[in-house]
Amino acid sequence: MNVGVYYKNSDVRIEERPKPEIKEGELLVKVVACGICGTDVMEWYRIKKAPRVLGHEMTGEIVESRNDRFKVGWRVFVSHHVPCNECKYCNEGNPTACETLHTGNFDPGGFSEFVRVPRINVENGTYVLPGQVSYEEGTFIEPLACAVRGQHVADVRKGQTVLILGSGISGLLHIQLAKLSGAEVIATDINDFRLGKAKAFGADKVFNAKEMPNVRADKVVVCTGAYSAVEQAFRCIDRKGTILLFAIPNRNIELPTADFWRNEISAVSSYGAAPDDLEEALQLIKNKTINVKDMITHTLPLAEIQKGFSLMAEAKDSLKIIIQP
Repeated sequence: MNVGVYYKNSDVRIEERPKPEIKEGELLVKVVACGICGTDVMEWYRIKKAPRVLGHEMTGEIVESRNDRFKVGWRVFVSHHVPCNECKYCNEGNPTACETLHTGNFDPGGFSEFVRVPRINVENGTYVLPGQVSYEEGTFIEPLACAVRGQHVADVRKGQTVLILGSGISGLLHIQLAKLSGAEVIATDINDFRLGKAKAFGADKVFNAKEMPNVRADKVVVCTGAYSAVEQAFRCIDRKGTILLFAIPNRNIELPTADFWRNEISAVSSYGAAPDDLEEALQLIKNKTINVKDMITHTLPLAEIQKGFSLMAEAKDSLKIIIQP
C-alpha cells in the first residue's frame, strides 16, 4: 500500500509498505479521509521522530474485523490517543494525563491507504459515524474534541469576554464553542483571510494582532505557536482571568510575575481529548451545532500530500486540508 512519510515540512514522500495484518480484537480500516493538523506541520516537534507516517484525524471504512463489536462495512472515526481506564490518572477522572494516551497510536498513521487499529483503540477510541456525518466532517471530531476539553478546562461561561489569539482551525472551533456558551468573542490573526473567516464563524470583533487596541478579557485562548501571542495574552487578561495555552511556542514562557501574583491570573493548558470530549464533539457535528464543513478549503489525493503540507505550513488561504488516500 502507499503511505505518506513525513521527513520535514518540505519533504513528505510517497512510499510503499505492506498492508498491515490484524490480530484478535483488532480492525483493518481503509482510510477515506484524514485531515492535516496544525501540529503535523509543527516541524520543531515532528522532526524529532521523523521519518514517520503522520495523520491522526482519520475516518474510514472497516474492511476486516476481528472484533465482535464492529462489522465490516461500518463507517468509523478512530482516535489515535486512548486512555487505559485503569491507572491513577484515569481513576481520578484525568484520562488525558494517562501514559497510555500519550504513547498509543494506530498503525501506521492516517496518511496511508489502510491502518491497523489495535485492540485498545478499538475498545476505547473507535466511533461509528452517523449517517448525517460525512467522512470529511468526521475528521473534525478529534480537533473539535480538543477544543471542547480546552474550554471545559478554562471554564468558559455565558457573559464572559473571550479573546482568541489565532484564527486557524483551532481558533475557529474555539470561536464557535465560546459563542455557544454565550460569551462575547474577540479574535485576532495576522492573516486577512483568517480574520475574515473568524468574523464569518461568529466572532463579535476581529483585529489584526499587530494592531489590536488595548482590551481586557476574562479568558484568553492561545491558538498560535507565536511567542508574541503568549506575551499578548498576559497583556490582555483581566484580573482573576484565565489564559488557556491551547497552542505552545517553541521556547519556555516567561511569566510577568508581579501581575500574575497581584491580579490572581490563572494559566492552564490542555492536551488532547478524553473519550467524553470525543463523544460531545461527535454530537455537536452530527447535530450541525458546530459548522465544520465550511472550514474545509482543500481536499487532495494522497499523491499530492506534499502540496497539502506546503499549503498548511504557509498558512495563507487555507484552513482545513484533507487528504483522501
